[in-house]
Amino acid sequence: MEIKKDAYGAYVKEVTPLNNVWADMGKAFLVGGLICLVGQILTNWLMNGMGMEKETASAWTSIVLIGTSILLTGLNWYPKLVKFGGAGALVPITGFANSVVAPAIEYKTEGQVFGIGCKIFTIAGPVILYGVLASWVLGVVYWVGQAIGML
Repeated sequence: MEIKKDAYGAYVKEVTPLNNVWADMGKAFLVGGLICLVGQILTNWLMNGMGMEKETASAWTSIVLIGTSILLTGLNWYPKLVKFGGAGALVPITGFANSVVAPAIEYKTEGQVFGIGCKIFTIAGPVILYGVLASWVLGVVYWVGQAIGML
């Protein structure tokens, strides 16, 4: 039995990739920072160059970043960016768009309903569900607090 444990331990060491935490953090910072920089440049251009108000420019920036993420996911470039940048590519809004689109693309061969329709929220679904649930609970707490004069 001890031989099997040792062999298994050696196998795990062999197949487990070694990560340099500092390099991974640096790449995540670089990628996430570049995504945010592109967003800020776009927002500034929309406000100063196109004359939009801040809220409108911010909304358009989000739309452009999400659309770009979807396009890059469809071209299979965003997963390569995620592999390089890790959380730097996954955390911004572009990563959320990627997590919604990727399963839909993967299962498109199963049809519009059972492929795309059923699988599109496989990864992002729990995030959306718990986000909506948490906002609803906090809204009720706020409403009750106002009703009894605490807020």
